[in-house]
Amino acid sequence: MTLAPDEIPRAEVVARLRAIEAEHDVRVVYAVESGSRAWGFASQDSDVDVRFLYARKPAWYLSVHPGRDVIETPVEGVFDVSGWDVRKALGLFAKSNPPLLEWLRSPLVYLEETPAASVLRGLTPAFYSPRACFYHYQHMAASTYRSELRGESVKPKKYFYVLRPILCCHWIGADPEAPPPVVLDRLMDRFLPSGPVRESVDALLAAKRAGAEGDRIPPIPPLQSFIEAELDRLDAAARDLPRPEANRARLDVAFREILDAAWHDDGALRRTLDQATR
Repeated sequence: MTLAPDEIPRAEVVARLRAIEAEHDVRVVYAVESGSRAWGFASQDSDVDVRFLYARKPAWYLSVHPGRDVIETPVEGVFDVSGWDVRKALGLFAKSNPPLLEWLRSPLVYLEETPAASVLRGLTPAFYSPRACFYHYQHMAASTYRSELRGESVKPKKYFYVLRPILCCHWIGADPEAPPPVVLDRLMDRFLPSGPVRESVDALLAAKRAGAEGDRIPPIPPLQSFIEAELDRLDAAARDLPRPEANRARLDVAFREILDAAWHDDGALRRTLDQATR
């Protein structure tokens, strides 16, 4: 299947999520697009990268030996679908996990039938760590540059896997109160408003949207120079960023709220909590 960059088969995505619910006896509480289609630089053959949070029935969590906390499905055509258990997600949220924070602000939402995501969004100001996120994006940019952009030919998409995290670091340094936006255009409009680098990025973006994921091109000198200078600058830029210490007990409350909303129709959570507190 080949899809235009802005074409998403939502009904097929939802059908796959419903099948996962039935097969694994879970409730999908939130599902979004997380890859290049959400970031705004998909190619004609980019995957549909679906990421979701799910809740199991309350009794599953009362086990001496915890079960597997991820669900991964085989990639089928363009569909790449996987998810995290909400307890795992809350543990990562406590560490200000950048991919999870991006899921919570994805512009392409497939399912949001419970308040799980809104609960986490409400807690973000207390748990968001600019320093942790800055280091994540810095490492992503540097490692991708070293492994993907030093050859005689490169994949256009790898430029965006370096440029976007660099611009996220810019955003965090300029505005440490909130996570950077998901969509690349917003980052570029703020930090690459004009000039040769912006012109090179705009041309590359147009070519990528019209091309295929596997296309290769010669390195682009203005982008190479910009990236190298930015990576050097970022090495010392995170030292003064705050590292919050939030009350993690709030996540226990959030966990119960999410389970309650997911399974309120069968009363299982209320019975479980009543028994656990006796």
